[in-house]
Amino acid sequence: MPSARIFADLKADHDRHRDLLRRIDAANGAEQSELFEQFRVEVTAHAAAEEESLYATMLANPDLRDDARHSVSEHKEISDFLAELADLDPAGDEWRERFEAMRHRYEHHIDEEEEEMFPAAAEKLSDEEEARLARVFEARKPKELERAEAEPAGADERE
Repeated sequence: MPSARIFADLKADHDRHRDLLRRIDAANGAEQSELFEQFRVEVTAHAAAEEESLYATMLANPDLRDDARHSVSEHKEISDFLAELADLDPAGDEWRERFEAMRHRYEHHIDEEEEEMFPAAAEKLSDEEEARLARVFEARKPKELERAEAEPAGADERE
């Protein structure tokens, strides 16, 4: 995987998300609910900051546009899963089934980004562009975390 700061930032978030997914899967009761909310907020903020930095630049590049569109649509799919899960009883079988489906979909998404999309973007973006994207991502992420914490699941103004 490319080692530029933007890609390292995104990969670090992905690693935290993978860890949270494992912890949610192993937990139950109040701990599971708290971990899920932490995951929801983190993933929502990550997706928004990623779209406003890397994806915005990729959409402007004809060679990268299709990858960016694909990933944005997957972000929407994950957002829909998160909203659905927020409306279900975490102790129920349906919640567990939907969580497993969301987890599978999200892990596929981040693997695809790391293995295919990031390397393709790294080939097309200059070092200066990558540095600028890292600055944009790092500035947006805290603001997006605040917004995600204040919003219920599924309330996404960017849609």
